[in-house]
Amino acid sequence: MQVGNVLISSDLITERFCCDLEACKGACCIEGDAGAPVTLDEIAAMEDAIDIVWNELSAQAQTVIDLQGVACTDREGDLVTSIVNGKDCVFTCYDKGLCLCTFDRAYRSGRSSFRKPISCALYPIREKRFDDDLVGLNYHRWEVCKPAVKKGRELNLPLYRFLEGPLTERFGREWYAELCEVAESLRQE
Repeated sequence: MQVGNVLISSDLITERFCCDLEACKGACCIEGDAGAPVTLDEIAAMEDAIDIVWNELSAQAQTVIDLQGVACTDREGDLVTSIVNGKDCVFTCYDKGLCLCTFDRAYRSGRSSFRKPISCALYPIREKRFDDDLVGLNYHRWEVCKPAVKKGRELNLPLYRFLEGPLTERFGREWYAELCEVAESLRQE
């Protein structure tokens, strides 16, 4: 299905999801073989905000950033956040056993206007850009998110509703309202 110039996997409407940080401990920030996808504008924003979070980063993360910067190119040629030891995003920090984003913490405490890369906020939705100005949104299923699926089912919370804020931030209120209309029409079929 398509809303505006965005191709949407039906999973965004049919699947249930709600992050359960207590259960997963923030594994999406520390598992995997590459950092989070980022844009050139986000790299500039991270570089502008790095001093705000610098002292919250691990010594290893600081070294990685000093050597290669806040982002790098992954094996597929995409720009991604730099990672430590082949897995942890350089912007992670730990609090009471939970992996958190230093940028998100700085944003929530009013210390920064940059929250975090939109790909992080949209997760488990992954965005793919096509040559003809089309964007595709797909649900990325990952073992570490099983507690979020369980919680989403318990709450009967569709994935697109769970991610209302990030989807609205990325595509706009009008676009999100249209997505809701499409979802409602599918529900009534």
